Amino acid sequence: MIAFRHFALRRGSRLLLSDIDLVIQSGWRLGVVGRNGCGKSSLFAALQGHIESDSGELDMPAKLRLASVAQETPALPDPAIEYVMGGDVELAAALRDEFDAQARGDTEAMARAHHRIEELHGYDARARAGRLLHGLGFKAETHERAVREFSGGWRVRLNLARALMAPSELLLLDEPTNHLDLDAVLWLEEWLRRYQGTLLVISHDREFLDGVITHTLHLNEGRAKLYAGNYSAFERQRAEQLRLQAIAHEREQAERAHLQSFIDRFKAKASKAKQAQSRMKRLEKMAGTEAVRAERAFHFQFAVPDRLPDSMLQLEEVEAGYPGEAGQLPVSILHDVRFRLEAGERIGLLGPNGAGKSTLVKTLVGELAPLHGERKAHKDLKIGYFAQHTVESLHEGSSPFDHLQEKAPGVAAQALRDFLGGWNFAGDRAFESVDGFSGGERARLALALIAWDKPNLLLLDEPTNHLDLDMREALADALADFDGALVLVSHDRHLLGMVCDSFWRVADGKVESFDGDLDDYARWLRARGAAPKKNAEAAATPIESAADRRRAAAAQRENEKVTRQRVKKIETRVAAIDEELTTLEQKLAEPGTYNGPTAQLMKLGQRQAELRKEKETLEAEWLQLYELLEA
Repeated sequence: MIAFRHFALRRGSRLLLSDIDLVIQSGWRLGVVGRNGCGKSSLFAALQGHIESDSGELDMPAKLRLASVAQETPALPDPAIEYVMGGDVELAAALRDEFDAQARGDTEAMARAHHRIEELHGYDARARAGRLLHGLGFKAETHERAVREFSGGWRVRLNLARALMAPSELLLLDEPTNHLDLDAVLWLEEWLRRYQGTLLVISHDREFLDGVITHTLHLNEGRAKLYAGNYSAFERQRAEQLRLQAIAHEREQAERAHLQSFIDRFKAKASKAKQAQSRMKRLEKMAGTEAVRAERAFHFQFAVPDRLPDSMLQLEEVEAGYPGEAGQLPVSILHDVRFRLEAGERIGLLGPNGAGKSTLVKTLVGELAPLHGERKAHKDLKIGYFAQHTVESLHEGSSPFDHLQEKAPGVAAQALRDFLGGWNFAGDRAFESVDGFSGGERARLALALIAWDKPNLLLLDEPTNHLDLDMREALADALADFDGALVLVSHDRHLLGMVCDSFWRVADGKVESFDGDLDDYARWLRARGAAPKKNAEAAATPIESAADRRRAAAAQRENEKVTRQRVKKIETRVAAIDEELTTLEQKLAEPGTYNGPTAQLMKLGQRQAELRKEKETLEAEWLQLYELLEA
């Protein structure tokens, strides 16, 4: 067994391999593949002990016998067959001992040498070397020819035969099929399939690899990934990974486009700057998550509404609350509510628990009639309403199919099953009783029943209760793609930040637009809790004189001037970074970039990462300075 532990190699200043954790089991025939310059030959050199790792460890058995192909062949006068036999170093030493003992007439030494040669199966070594030479294309009459009489290509074959002659537990072959004809390649494949030790082979001949290897080690961008199977199996697995990455990349780009549209729309407006910055932070956090997002098993979507009126719903001077029971006065919760919903608006409702968010949603739905004022709804309005009690309203003993058939009694059973399959109620699952469903499965079914109606307005009150992380991400994706309008109440800040374009605050009996992001809202909540203490301290605060106020105002103006200058510098630098990033992304999108030197590609990627980091730092500073100016 050979083990790499946090193994790293450099070539000069260039990092070839980084943090490699890998175990190669005895008897594997391992193909090492990757682009030129990725570190394949350097990995072999480390196994041979020719170079030391820059960090980490390489664990190999102490007495492991290793064989490899020499890079050069000296112009020797030795016959080719004896040069090949020399690959078995121990045997060559025993044969020399026998020759020397015979020359001295030392019969005792000759006996020891004979015994050693028999142990090493040395008396059939010449026949074995001859078979190796024959298999690699040497005619019988060339076996006794001097090594120096062969051309370069044939000397390479001699070195290969010499390596195969050596008894070994680990055989390293770097491009062994170079200079071989097809017959020799086929013979070598057969020989290597019978090899009993551990084989590591570098080759660009995919057919040869397919015929020999049992595992594939892919070196890419400083990393090593092990795949079970031959080269074709590796290629299929790698293609699937890249396909998933491409799918994930496309999804990420779509989501980035959605977020970027928000940023572009609101960045120029001071009133929305904080929300734009908040979205930008979430956008940056998505980078690098393509594969994880792609492997999420569940995705769904809300259908495109049949109609999408411009002015959908309006509350005019509404007093919202609950009608009193017999003999009691109504309970008023919200006063003078003026709320208007246009097509495409995506509003998040914020407010402390019990402040009236659910009351507002129920009034928007029409479940609660206004105590005073007027609710106006467009004739084509179609509401999809998810309430905190929706999950509990599912019929016990009924299946998802039963629930959907109740909504759509005239629809073909297969259409209902196809729809439910899209919500992960496939096969027999569609006919199982909801009694055994988890809370998340019940919530998913409730959302599916809402989606069936193709609403153009979604009113969702805490839809993420009972949902796991994957399902929440799927809901965020679906809501981001929804074409209609949305009003959302949720304690899930990620969901609110990803799908809502604006926020309204419900507090102290009022409903009003909130100019800020979720971080601002958190600060507002903290300040709200600290307000009584501040009011108590205010009485003890000494009165400021007019001179003090003038000095403070002058200092404030000077600070504001410096702050504005810094803001301008940041904006100029960010614009320059954006321009350079665009140029880099164009270069990285060109296929030719990946055919050039790896060092150049890594340099482009490193510069891109540096610019993104600098931009993130500058944007954070810009936001702090903007908040100071706004204050």
